[in-house]
Amino acid sequence: MEKVITALQGRKKSATRQSRNSKLFKTILKAIQDKKGDKIVSLDLRKIDEAVADFFILCEAKSYVQIKAIADYIDEQVGKETGERPYHVEQGPQWTLMDYVNIVVHIFDHEHRKFYDLESLWNDADRMEHNE
Repeated sequence: MEKVITALQGRKKSATRQSRNSKLFKTILKAIQDKKGDKIVSLDLRKIDEAVADFFILCEAKSYVQIKAIADYIDEQVGKETGERPYHVEQGPQWTLMDYVNIVVHIFDHEHRKFYDLESLWNDADRMEHNE
């Protein structure tokens, strides 16, 4: 977790603010849904001064294979639709983070999502569920 925090704090947010209607946000969300990510939630951090991004998008996967498939598909689709590449990626068997500077994607297995409980850490953020 410390490595992730250090990576996020080491870069600056882009001057271009994101919204839930932005092409980047919608492309990430659709890619997660296409690969059957579960319990998809976005946290709007724009009104929180100390936030490291405009949005966090969180989801769950059932296995490492699915975590990797979701991350790879997000990378592929975002590249194709927006031309953007992640600023930084932390990939692991239980949690993968994809940092698009103003949008940070967290793909967890169930136990690690529960353990880190980012939604409670950022409970003052506007929370929206995106399950089909």
